Amino acid sequence: MLTRTAPATGPDTGLLTSLGAAWTWPGTAPGGGQVAPLLPAHRIGRTSHGTPDTIGARMRHLAETLGGFARAEALVPDTLATLVTVGSHALLRFPGTRWGLKLPAHPQWTRLVHDHGRAALILGLDPLTQSADAPRIDAYLDAALVRGRLLFGFACCTT
Repeated sequence: MLTRTAPATGPDTGLLTSLGAAWTWPGTAPGGGQVAPLLPAHRIGRTSHGTPDTIGARMRHLAETLGGFARAEALVPDTLATLVTVGSHALLRFPGTRWGLKLPAHPQWTRLVHDHGRAALILGLDPLTQSADAPRIDAYLDAALVRGRLLFGFACCTT
């Protein structure tokens, strides 16, 4: 007898493993206050299936599973993603999955997360190499912002 099962609600493990890296840094919000940005990024496609279009679609799917994101000019919503921090370590958790994304957590970034109770998630719809340094990330964010290829949301801290 076949039994209907509920569809998976979270991102699949393939999508989570394609998020090759994440970057965190203490930042400044548009209003001048401090913010804790978090940029999980899709690795550059290692196969012919990893085209810019498929990567963008995967990142949009991730945004949908997290309850939706906003463009730069809109009010930024809270998402279903949560952050767990323990000391200098942080984990970005996704609903409907037991997996998370381990984050580099600089003490200043972690303090901002604790002070504000959340981090600003930035999802880029374009891939980014794992070895990107600060100038490369700045250039990536600037170019993606101009082209409307960034989505924004907040992840709340659970500890």
